[in-house]
This record gives sequence, C-alpha cells and structure tokens, in this order.
Amino acid sequence: MKGKGIAILMKIATWNVNSVRSRLEQVSNWLQANPVEVLCLQETKVVDESFPRSPFEELGYHLYISGQKSYNGVAIFSKSPMEEVTSGFAPVLGREAVENGPYGDWDEQKRVITGVAGGIRIVNLYVPNGASVKSEKYDYKLQWFQLLRSYLETVLEKTPDTCICGDFNVALEERDIYRKTKDSDIMASPAERVALQSILELGFADAFRKFVAEAGHFSWWDYRHGGFQRDRGWRIDYHFLTPELSDRCTGCIIDKSTRGLEKPSDHAPVIVDFT
Repeated sequence: MKGKGIAILMKIATWNVNSVRSRLEQVSNWLQANPVEVLCLQETKVVDESFPRSPFEELGYHLYISGQKSYNGVAIFSKSPMEEVTSGFAPVLGREAVENGPYGDWDEQKRVITGVAGGIRIVNLYVPNGASVKSEKYDYKLQWFQLLRSYLETVLEKTPDTCICGDFNVALEERDIYRKTKDSDIMASPAERVALQSILELGFADAFRKFVAEAGHFSWWDYRHGGFQRDRGWRIDYHFLTPELSDRCTGCIIDKSTRGLEKPSDHAPVIVDFT
C-alpha cells in the first residue's frame, strides 16, 4: 500500500446515514463491529459545529466534515490523519467556476469532500436526487454531474489512484433495480444514466460488479410500502475505482443488516477491500 499510516489491508465504507444524529448509536455500533480504515458518510444533516464528534473520536477516528442544517452534508472518518482534505468543488475548479452557475453557488449545498489516505484519493459524494424528471431540480442534477466530471478530470491529473464513493442517486442499469423502469423514473431516467456513465468513462470501474454480476443486490430501500421487507430495492450507492485500484480490490459487499434495525437509515453501508 502506498502512502503513510494505513495498514496493508484497507477497507473503505460508504453509507448514507440520513441524519448522523438520528443514527448516532447505529453508526457507532457498526464501526465497533466493522472497524474500517475509512468511513464516508452522506446526508449527515448537521452543521459542522454541532456534529457529534466525540463518539467517533473515542473509537480512534479523525473526522473531516462538511455539513449544513437539515439537508445534505458529507463526512469522512479515517483511522489515520488524511492529507489534502478539501470540501466542495471550488478548491479544485476555482471560485469563479463554482459561483457563476445558473443556480448560484454550486458549493452552497454540502455534497463533496475529499482527502488522501494510504495513497488513495477518496472522493465522497452525495449526488442530488433530482426530485422528478423535467423539474428544475432534475436539471440541477444533470448540470451538477457535468461539474463533477470537470472536477474529477482535474483530480485525476494529480492523483491517479482515486476512489469515488457515496450516494449517486442513480441506478446505472436495470439489474440494479427490483422492477422494470420507465424513462420517467427519477434515478433511472436515460439522461441520468448517461450522466453517470460519463463519469465512468474517465476510467472508473464499479467495484461491486467486479465480483457480483447478477441482479437483485440493492443498497437503498424506500421506507414506504414495506420496501425493505419486500426487498424492493435499488443499488444507488457505489465505489468507483481507477484501474490500478480496481486491480487491487479484493472484495465489495453491501451490509444489509443495518437496514433491518429499528428506525434505520434507508441506505445500507457498502464496503470495499484493498490490498
């Protein structure tokens, strides 16, 4: 393993916790049972100064957070101090590129945080949901993907070993959803899939699909209509890896057990292993 301070064997997990304060005990318990080197959280829904740091610091994690009140928010927990930690698009693309969009400041919503651990650039993302096809939020999502592509192009010039992970709010293929979709389905529309595919065309591979080809594996289940109990899920949480990292990847699993807890997040953790 390249870099300093990380063991030869390394696990990185991603988990949309749908409020870190609401899921504090669940996340803490999960980390004690699964002491991954790096945990990337999405939808933390809390400003930085109110983030519940101490339970995770007591477990030996260094915390890097970028949050906002009630919505969005991303964080990275790392067993070793991370290097080159930044939040948002601006540190990579510049303030002018970020502030002059059609929706104002792209970094107002806290959706991007990155840092280097063990020689691996980890980019933790919470992609906009999009609400409904042809809505203003849908257009925002598609343009956000365009900005993300520019951001990643720049990142890859400096750090070829890159893992992008998080809640992408897109099911890339039909096998990633429990049912047949329509073009009007948010998170599965043709334009959203093209947008996500354009990210993969930068050289990223889906870690989970390196090991599992069949349908029926999901990371998100709607709270409504018994989604989890009936296994009506979607796979929208990913680890995408650059070629050398993909070669070093030895496993990728979805931990469904958390979704069966009382008052769970609607997402499950996804864990990738490296040597």
